[in-house]
Amino acid sequence: MTRAQSSAPAGRLPTRASGLLLGLGLGGFVDGIVLHQILQWHHMVSSVKSTPMTTLAGLESNTLADGVFHVASWLLTLAGILTALVAWRQGRIAPSWSFQIGLVLAGWGMFDLVEGIVDHQILGVHHVRDDLGAPLSWDIGFLVFGGLLVACGWLLHRRGLHALGEVRGRPLGP
Repeated sequence: MTRAQSSAPAGRLPTRASGLLLGLGLGGFVDGIVLHQILQWHHMVSSVKSTPMTTLAGLESNTLADGVFHVASWLLTLAGILTALVAWRQGRIAPSWSFQIGLVLAGWGMFDLVEGIVDHQILGVHHVRDDLGAPLSWDIGFLVFGGLLVACGWLLHRRGLHALGEVRGRPLGP
């Protein structure tokens, strides 16, 4: 038994950080793999005039930027895994499915909201459908989807949190 395990109170609630970090990272992977690579609707900097997807140099720049984006997604996912391991070593109880999956969905939605507001609207480095000339309706739909993921994920997480309180023999607050 490690020092962290012996000094931790038994049965502490699971950490929320691991689920949120996993959601942020996996949301990035879904975006990068599905929208960037499979559907090829956009790349990381496909709306930047100096990196058009129609030239070899522009495509190389976009591919590099996509790779950096995937590294960031990978690091967020790794941070989520490491945070879960640290929490378990501290003696925290394992999360229920609804507790953890709810946080993953909320984290994915948070990724979509930040991506949609910062990259699509504020910086304008790309839009959901750069292949169609960046219609605003796709960007708005992306933001609505992100908001729904956050709301549904948080409700699912709260259900799991309540269930964990019942398992521990006492109700948990809001």
